[in-house]
Amino acid sequence: MSEISDAAIAGSDGASLPPKNALIDAPILRTLLRLAWPNVVALSAGTCVVIAETSYIGRIGVEPLAAMALVFPFVILTMTMSGGAMGGGVASAIARALGSGDHDRASTLASHALLIGFVFGLSFTVGILIFGPMLLQLLGGRGGVLAHAIAYMQVFFSGAVLPWVMNSMAGILRGTGNMKLPSMMILCAAVLQIVCGGALGLGFGPIPQFGMRGVAAGALIAFSVSIAVMAWYLFSGRARVVPKIVGLHVQWTMLADILKVGLISCFSPLQSVLTISVFTHLLAVFGTEVLAGYGIGARLEFMLTSLAFSVGIASVPMVGMAIGAEKIARARKIALTAGVVSFVAVGLIATVIAVFPDIWVDIFTGDPGVRAAGRRYLSIAAPMYAFMGLAMSMYFSSQGAAKMLGPVLSQTARLAFIAAGGAWLTARHAAASDFFILAAASMVLLGVSSALSVFLTRWGPSPRPAVPSRAALSAAIERG
Repeated sequence: MSEISDAAIAGSDGASLPPKNALIDAPILRTLLRLAWPNVVALSAGTCVVIAETSYIGRIGVEPLAAMALVFPFVILTMTMSGGAMGGGVASAIARALGSGDHDRASTLASHALLIGFVFGLSFTVGILIFGPMLLQLLGGRGGVLAHAIAYMQVFFSGAVLPWVMNSMAGILRGTGNMKLPSMMILCAAVLQIVCGGALGLGFGPIPQFGMRGVAAGALIAFSVSIAVMAWYLFSGRARVVPKIVGLHVQWTMLADILKVGLISCFSPLQSVLTISVFTHLLAVFGTEVLAGYGIGARLEFMLTSLAFSVGIASVPMVGMAIGAEKIARARKIALTAGVVSFVAVGLIATVIAVFPDIWVDIFTGDPGVRAAGRRYLSIAAPMYAFMGLAMSMYFSSQGAAKMLGPVLSQTARLAFIAAGGAWLTARHAAASDFFILAAASMVLLGVSSALSVFLTRWGPSPRPAVPSRAALSAAIERG
């Protein structure tokens, strides 16, 4: 299942690196694309889930479609925090351990990663079930829209442990350079989610229509199957690392190695969701049609940034192993290459849809008001999705280098920009189009500041102070 042979990661004793390692020595662009393509295929299937889910929710009604726009930030927070943030922290720690030749440490890190996933998932379940309805109301949810959003939230977050454990397992495998199995699981989960979510949401044969609760249940079923397959692969010894569960002694140094990247990384999706939530709240005053139209546009943003995710997550083990092997110049070249690929790929697709927005909007709704709002948002904001792709790539490259402060502060700047700009526009009773321009400008700010933060941050170990020679010490003593 792995792209790189075992001999390329460990020597004959399983502990030391040989002179040649594909992630450290092979040409950068070719290696990056080879690692990224399984993610692209799998996340293309994830795009089908986005399209299918939004499509059959739209068939339930306009209120459920608007409800999905309300609850979507919380779902995205869970998936990005568990997958891109903490999962990237897991992949980074394991890649750096393997890059330095410490195979045992990588296996111990894997068991601690599963522990972190379980604890964080349980925390999400408790927190969202208690405070979720109140948060939905703060976002502007009312009446039937609020009821549908709560229904989805109650089911999905009752099983929040599942996506956290699933993405922890995926992070372990990606840290070893194995992109194929996690991608295959995303592909299979996407098919299951479409089938189960559609059948339970709309009803099929003897299955009654469960509405939003059924759509959420379909996602949890898909996650459970992915966990079962990856658990079998990891614990059967087929992976390069085997998590040590029996007799595990919690080591704070291992937790710290993951959390110093993963925990800081979590602030980025958290701020991203806060930004989306603030923006959703600002748009709620324009009514259900504008909110639903924006939700359709936000789904495209999620789809295209998933493409950048494919490239970015492939850069994590490459940068991590290069850092572990103290090849800092190569690590920076990997980050630059990944950034250019993400920017161009996302920008080309988004620009086409900005020019022809009906290609995307007509998939989800025939409501004239929703279609008009969706077209207006995409024509303004979609070309700037390229900068979101650039920011995503810089985020993951920084994870590989264990230097996350810059990309996180870039998200802080975007959040402040949206909040301040939104307050200014609201005070002047601006039109919805003005808010769409604000969103587009914030994407440019995020992409540019993220790239600058990466290339202005020092990577690699801190320089060691020079130790004076014995002769120099003797000479100093004589002078003293």
